[in-house]
Amino acid sequence: MKQIAKFILWASGWKLVGKREPQMKKCIFIQAPHTSMSDFLWGRLGLWQLGVNVKFLIKKEMFFFPFGSILKALGGIPIDRSSGNNVVEQIVHQFNSREDFSLVITPEGTRKYTERWKKGFYHIAIKANVPIYISYLDYEKKEGGPGRIFHPTGDFEKDFAEIQEFYKDKVAKYPENFNLSKQYHK
Repeated sequence: MKQIAKFILWASGWKLVGKREPQMKKCIFIQAPHTSMSDFLWGRLGLWQLGVNVKFLIKKEMFFFPFGSILKALGGIPIDRSSGNNVVEQIVHQFNSREDFSLVITPEGTRKYTERWKKGFYHIAIKANVPIYISYLDYEKKEGGPGRIFHPTGDFEKDFAEIQEFYKDKVAKYPENFNLSKQYHK
């Protein structure tokens, strides 16, 4: 799959920047900006090229025939977001019960414009004691990849500002839908 992904990215003019630390068995990849369905394609191809067997979260309602089998094969984990189900705890359990587990999350939570990023990825990283790979796509440069490893400190405001600072110069496919959650920037 690595070579196929590498070829598709190359043929499409995309460049993979960065590499995965091979000793890192567990981590959360946050992927931003997320304004288009094609973000999933380019991000997934990049992770395949890196050799990362990454999982992603998707609402359980999407797991219907025939898409459910395809989503699972691609690494999809069905999530029950109904009242009373703690998604953070569900994912922390996944991290704690596996030797090797990488998860990709889009902190924007939607492809549409949103005022605030979701905080779940941060809480999962803290509770599961795993680092965050700050990864990106930049449509202007046609590049993407794992930008840097971030170890959350527990000081959410400080950490979140630092994470979002990384994305200030990244260009989304639909820039009008990308918000850096400006309420966290002073």
